[in-house]
Amino acid sequence: MARNHKFFVLYLLGLGCFIGLVAWAERTGLSRQWIGPLFLFVPVMMYAAIGVWGRTADSEEYYVAGRRIPPLYNGMATAADWMSAASFLSLSGALYLQGFAGTSQQAGGLAYLLGWSGGFVLVALLIAPQLRALNLYTLPDFFQLRYGGRWPRVIAAVAAVMCSFSYVVAQIYAVGLIASRLTGVQFEIGIMLGLGGVLVCSFLGGMRAITWTQVAQYVMILLAFLIPVSWLAYQRLGSPVAAVAYTQDLGKIAEYEKGLLSDSAERDVELVFLQKGMLYESRLRNIPAALEAERTRLQEKVQQLRISNADLNQVLAAGRELAALPQDETSARELWTAAMRENYARAQPLGGMPQHTLPYAPMLGSEQSAQEQESLSRRNFMALMFCLMLGTAGLPHLLTRYYTLPSPAAARSSVVWTLFFVVLLYTSAPALAALVKLEVMQGLVGSHFDALPAWIAQWTRMDNALLSIEDVNGDGIVQWGEIHLGADLIMLATPELGGLPFVVSGLVAAGGLAAALSTADGLLLTISNALVRDLYLVERGKSVTPQQRVILSKFTLLLVALAAAAVASVRSSGILVLVSASFSIAAAAFVPAMLLGLYWRGATRRGAVCGMAAGLGITLYYMVVNMPINSLAPGAQASAHLWWGIQPTLAAVFGVPLGVFVTWAVSCCTSQSAPLAK
Repeated sequence: MARNHKFFVLYLLGLGCFIGLVAWAERTGLSRQWIGPLFLFVPVMMYAAIGVWGRTADSEEYYVAGRRIPPLYNGMATAADWMSAASFLSLSGALYLQGFAGTSQQAGGLAYLLGWSGGFVLVALLIAPQLRALNLYTLPDFFQLRYGGRWPRVIAAVAAVMCSFSYVVAQIYAVGLIASRLTGVQFEIGIMLGLGGVLVCSFLGGMRAITWTQVAQYVMILLAFLIPVSWLAYQRLGSPVAAVAYTQDLGKIAEYEKGLLSDSAERDVELVFLQKGMLYESRLRNIPAALEAERTRLQEKVQQLRISNADLNQVLAAGRELAALPQDETSARELWTAAMRENYARAQPLGGMPQHTLPYAPMLGSEQSAQEQESLSRRNFMALMFCLMLGTAGLPHLLTRYYTLPSPAAARSSVVWTLFFVVLLYTSAPALAALVKLEVMQGLVGSHFDALPAWIAQWTRMDNALLSIEDVNGDGIVQWGEIHLGADLIMLATPELGGLPFVVSGLVAAGGLAAALSTADGLLLTISNALVRDLYLVERGKSVTPQQRVILSKFTLLLVALAAAAVASVRSSGILVLVSASFSIAAAAFVPAMLLGLYWRGATRRGAVCGMAAGLGITLYYMVVNMPINSLAPGAQASAHLWWGIQPTLAAVFGVPLGVFVTWAVSCCTSQSAPLAK
């Protein structure tokens, strides 16, 4: 234990010296072009050094870190594993865009805070100590030990791959976003740069290396989140304790929102977006004719600009517009449908965003009654909390972390430490959302387009989905409705928005990278273990040595990482969408059979198989039917197939009760299972 403390203190000193040196170098004139790459490569090299130090070929060390991680450090590692890109990057963004309680179509950001925190209570009380007492290696191991036979383990392994893969794609997406921000390279190249850091940490040492790199990454996450939030709170409110001081800004936000709702310039912006939405809707009525007419118009425009010797930039812009035109009817339908929905959403008051502090706010300007919308909002808020709490209790990569502890009592203690380390950051997320929103209202709204800060142009060039500001009504003044900030940008842009030194921007990006890397490491290890240990070796009956098993797991991990990078490069949806879907899958597939298996001896193998298949099946069905690819775009409308208005990513609200009922009913009709082995 003393040796662990010594290395931890040395790491803290080294990290502090690095940040201090970069801050000093910036003050003496070091270019921003160097600061960004420094915050990418130096921390990753630190993690890589820890990963190399923790390399192992021993199966016990590779899968469960020798079962000797102290509860304090496992709590820190689990918090880093938990503080994924969704928590670090998107949580404050969700609070910024959706307010506290949200709307009928989007649950508010507080549901994430309450659901994720509450999930750890379930883990501490009901699951972690009981699983640790069984001396297992993976979550599918439990289902084979408790129920016996082939199918419980197979279904558990397949579900572990499904929920972990969608989760890891979100992390790789964030890695690409942050790496491109720090280095200025293209998003796809940023993915490959960050992927190298993921593999170095997890490929060599498995759980042993991952645990200690996650401890290091948690420190980076904590500093990167609290420093800018505390600094911004001190600048605005005179107190660095943002979680307490920010409440006085909520009244100011409400006053600004009232002013925006009565501003005539905002109404002009909404009218322009409404007209754009109607234009795309008219194109969708006859896509072939509209596509041909648009292609002819743009070709004539380019030709006319060339004939008139127009400015080269105008000719190039028209050429890019022509090249971006959809090439076929299918792609045109997808593109124009997404554009129609986005414009209709932004045509609503406040750009389609709910009032920040109004509980269960109706979507302003909607034809639905306020009472109906409030009911839908409450329903989705509670459904999101339900899915996140039970999803937390069923996430394979999270539960596997408690196999690394020396005893069941240590597992319970570790969960308490985890909750403490998570709450340190979660209490500041609502403060950051409120501070950024007020800063935008006071600093950007009402300013001139020719006097915008330089950082806006930088982010706009990187990705229009993250930030776009367009003079829609042509008055040269920035209106609230003309600003579009993506949820994944709020945290990353906080230092620049608050006028903080660029070294803080680099630190924030490094913290986001650490959050994504730490979670990706655990997820990739979970997927490779499920594919190799729980499916391939068991199903094929292969007789291999522990060392060969570890080598096979390593190369499977590499292939899964490359596949996740390929999917993430498509950028099909936001981080929170993918994460919410993975939580629903985990909750529906694992929690019913796992809890009944732990606490009810009457649960049988057939009951578990039927319950897991039914819960997972109805969850996937509801997602697939109601969440086509184009509905993931911003402003997507609810599908007509929704049950009671529940959003598709919250499908576990149907899958978990069905899984419990089917497991119970089938178990009652079949013979009693054998007692759980100790």
